[in-house]
This record gives sequence, C-alpha cells and structure tokens, in this order.
Amino acid sequence: MMDVKLSESEYRLMDVIWDKEPISAMELAGICLEKYDWKKSTVYTMLKRMGDKGLLLFENKMVESLVEKEQVGKSEGESLLHKAYGGSLPDFFAAFLQDRKLSKEEAERLQRMIEEAME
Repeated sequence: MMDVKLSESEYRLMDVIWDKEPISAMELAGICLEKYDWKKSTVYTMLKRMGDKGLLLFENKMVESLVEKEQVGKSEGESLLHKAYGGSLPDFFAAFLQDRKLSKEEAERLQRMIEEAME
C-alpha cells in the first residue's frame, strides 16, 4: 500500500470523486463550482496533476479514483500519529479523549479493536 498524502484541496476533490465515481469531468467541475467556488480550469488542472501522481484516472472525460478513501485516511492517521505523538497510540488516544466522554458502545468497540490487535 502506497503512502498517500493529499493537500486540503486534493482531499476535497477526491471526496467528491469517491462519492460520485465514475463521474464526468464536467459534472465534477459543476459540483466543485457549487461547493467550493472553483473554476473549471482549476478543477481540470488539479485532475491533470493528480492523474500524474497516480491518484486518479482521467480518461475520455471521465474520472475515477485510483486510491481508496480508507487508504488515504490510514496514511494521514499514521503521519499524524508519528509527527504529533511520536508513534504512541496511548498518547494519541489520551489527547483525543481528554475532553470527551465515550458512549458505552464506543468504549466496547474500541475494546474489541484493541483485543483483535493483540492477537
């Protein structure tokens, strides 16, 4: 699995693609104009650049992703974990749980995930 880093703009574009793919470039440009006030030329420039990076396929005026949303999320999460918390999962969770209470269901889900990771 390749390490995938997206800028904020790239993530926004990919989020629309993931939601609608396969999508025509014209429809994508229309959605991006409405959601982000991006010009068609901006969208097409991003499509070209992101295609060159191997993130998406832009052929015959159609667009499809070549990376999964979960793959990007995992890569971004790993990067944050190492950059901000020195790779420590307990420190990472402690920071996020500091001002928050978990529901019983959330706590049980996390417990199951921890138990499965230990096996």
